[in-house]
Formats: sequence, C-alpha cells, structure tokens
Amino acid sequence: MVTGVQLRMARIMRRGRMLCIPMDHGISNGPIEGLEDPASVIYRCQNRGITSVIVNKGVIKALPEPVPRIGVLVHFSSSTSLSTSPNRKMLTGTVKEAVALGADGVSLHINVGGKEEPEMLEQLGMTAAACHRWNMPLLAMMYPRGENVSDPHDPAVVAHAARIGAECGADIVKTVYTGDAASFAKIVKSTQVPIVIAGGPKAETDMDLLQMTEDAMRAGAAGVTYGRNIFAHGAPERMVDALAAVIFKGAKATEAAKKLGQ
Repeated sequence: MVTGVQLRMARIMRRGRMLCIPMDHGISNGPIEGLEDPASVIYRCQNRGITSVIVNKGVIKALPEPVPRIGVLVHFSSSTSLSTSPNRKMLTGTVKEAVALGADGVSLHINVGGKEEPEMLEQLGMTAAACHRWNMPLLAMMYPRGENVSDPHDPAVVAHAARIGAECGADIVKTVYTGDAASFAKIVKSTQVPIVIAGGPKAETDMDLLQMTEDAMRAGAAGVTYGRNIFAHGAPERMVDALAAVIFKGAKATEAAKKLGQ
C-alpha cells in the first residue's frame, strides 16, 4: 500500500534523485539578485529538469497559478540578516498549515554548533513528529555553523550534523559538501536517509559547480539543492539543463557544460 509520504516524496524527487531550487532567501536577505520575482523562476525552470522548489509560505500564496509538474516544499524556519542573532532560526509555520497550503513537504534550517542549537533541535524533533502524523516529508537543512565550529566542511563535523537530522526524523537531509568524494561517501553511508548537497555562495565558475555535482553524485548523494547558483545565473534554464544531465543521466561535468555553450 502506498503511503502519503511516498506519494509526496515521488513529487519532490524523481526516481530517488533530486534537483531542487531553494528560494527561501527573501526573509533572511530580502529581494536578492535573481529572486525579485520567485514565481517567474519557478515557471521558467519547472519544465527543464527540476524536481522541486523550497519557498516560504507567502510565495506559495502569491503564485498566479499552480505548479503541477514539480514538488513544493514550504520552509518554516527563519531569521534575518538584520538580527543580532542571525543563526537563530525560529519556526514560522506548522505542519497543519503546510497541509492546508497544499505543500508536498516541509523544510527546516538547523544550525549545529552554536548557542542557539538546543532550541533548533527541539523544533526539529517536534516538527518531525507532526510531519509523521500528517504523512508529510521533512527536509532538514543541517549546517555546521556556530561558535563551536572552526571548519564547517570538516568531514567529521558534517557527518555529525547529517546524522542528527536523520536521527531526529528527517526524510531528506541537506548539508554542505565536504570537498571530496571519498569523505562525502562515508557520510552518505553513515546517514539513514537520502542526502542532498547545498550550493553555498555563488560558484566562481559553472564548471566548478558542475564538477562538485558530479563528485557528490559519485559519492552517493541523492541530488542537489542549489539556490544562487541557479536563480542568480545568467541563464537559469540552461544551468538546470546541465545539472539535470549530471544528476539524472550520469553525464560528466565536461559533457553537461556543453548545454551552457561551454
């Protein structure tokens, strides 16, 4: 028998792989480059290979029309760059609200290693329990970030953060890439749920991004969640085409780059 979680996961991912554009930056950073109109990015990219997007609830409510071809995850934890505690993410919605919005999943951001960690872990555990009750997939953004983290890409620290997300009940864990396939493969193996990687700051070159994607997929990642590297790209649709070739077709970075005219 198919469960509600399975139905929603099938909309968020495709054959167990994920190409997601997170666009939850509006609360934390305002209307940054490329996200002046989030809906236009969604409509431009929805037929080019993305499986899902992550947006705040206000973006869902403001959509001119539904997006039936991709999964929509609603992001329910936020802080702002104007705050004296920008790493302290607070809940901005409930799982019941996500159901009412028609969302396919819920997303939370958890910073591990700082003084704000305890209440964010509590939020993660309580939200996971509600997601399970409503058959709603939960994506946990698990970032090593805080006073007690000297190197956020340290494989041991990333592995710990990813494991926390899985053990607290997340269905998908998003975390940073360690920088090499060998160390990341160990993290994938020690985490009980699919792992997708974050894009971080805008990559210096398109090839850097495509190579990181190829390496992460080779290490066993289930996909990527890239924000600025897609929506702030000069040609977002073509970047999605290139990433889709790597993620779903197993193309090499050099082959995928041809879709960008490189």
